[in-house]
Amino acid sequence: MQDFVKILGLKHRRDVAGKSAIFSGEHFILEETDWYLLNLFRLWWHYGISFLRLQMWVEEVMEKFMRIYKYQAHGYAFSSLEELLRSLGGDAFINMTQRSVAESLLEVGVTQRFVDDVIAAVLRSSYGQSVLVPAFPCHWRGAQGSTWAVEGGNKLVCSGLLKLTKANVIAARVTGISLHSSEGRALYQVHYEGSEGQGSAFYDMVVVTTPLHPSRSNFTFENFEPPIADFPGAFQPSVTSVVHGYLNSSYFGFPDPKLFPFASILTTDTPDLFFNAMDNICPVNISAAFRRKQPQEAAVWRVLSPQPLDKQQLKTLFRSYYSVQVTEWQTYPRYDAAKSLPPIVLHENLFYLSGVEWVASSMEMIAVAAKNVALLAYNRWHQDLEKIDQKDLMHKVKTEL
Repeated sequence: MQDFVKILGLKHRRDVAGKSAIFSGEHFILEETDWYLLNLFRLWWHYGISFLRLQMWVEEVMEKFMRIYKYQAHGYAFSSLEELLRSLGGDAFINMTQRSVAESLLEVGVTQRFVDDVIAAVLRSSYGQSVLVPAFPCHWRGAQGSTWAVEGGNKLVCSGLLKLTKANVIAARVTGISLHSSEGRALYQVHYEGSEGQGSAFYDMVVVTTPLHPSRSNFTFENFEPPIADFPGAFQPSVTSVVHGYLNSSYFGFPDPKLFPFASILTTDTPDLFFNAMDNICPVNISAAFRRKQPQEAAVWRVLSPQPLDKQQLKTLFRSYYSVQVTEWQTYPRYDAAKSLPPIVLHENLFYLSGVEWVASSMEMIAVAAKNVALLAYNRWHQDLEKIDQKDLMHKVKTEL
């Protein structure tokens, strides 16, 4: 993603300082301050060296994962997610897509209390799920502690790349793909429907980017043998409510709203809590004079919850509000429902991109997977098989250098 931003001449959005805290439903169990050393002391006081063990655990895995950028720079690609993971971290990486993060962290010496308080809060905020999710998505989320956004909105990366490639965009919804042959070679007919009616076009290669799971898939494959069916698994429903109003700081233990110090509130896995997280959000364009609203002023808050908030719940979180915009969507895979990883190659030159979300879901992971598919398609088309699924790639890359 960093490369895309540079290529397109975009800028990082300016950071706006804001403190975070973890709420148990009754009180804050961990609060961030303006002082780094005090934050470290509080982590040590509550959880011992669990935070250090977590950092070492994440850094060890991410150091190995970074190898993918070297491999791709040399044109290497992988025909399955298992082969990709195995080339980076052996079978241990594959196991991390099946084994829960709670079990993995306890094994390396992280305390149960740290898992219940901190890890659970991060996963509820990020994925809307519990510590039963596999370890690999948590690794990726832990490595993104210093997140960033694009000035003007992250969507500028997508629109900019689309414009840069000079692609011919057909504004229509794909309804199906059927297999044909021409001179002994596979040919794919993509069917679609748009404002001008139904249509289709033939392609030598096709990349499917929509999730092929029962709750998300809405098109069919025809003439394929064996048939291409939906993959097992489900996506996690989530509700995002954007509220412009006055925060009810009393609910969080601050009767005087002027004293409320937090811009982001995470929550523990408590049955009575009806929301996963909430934060005071900033616009996509931030001027040099921009400042966050004072806690007693009306501000724009984003509330993440498993179900739409009713009026009573909104009244609990806000003293009053001007507007509420609600979006219900299926955000991330239900990681605890995953049994196996989806394939990358669906047919000879028919590829599947979104399966990587079942390893970990983020813009960076999709970008890595997209480059892998592009390299894989190129290498298969030109029969450069020495660039596909090669073993001991670290040695090969060093030799090439």
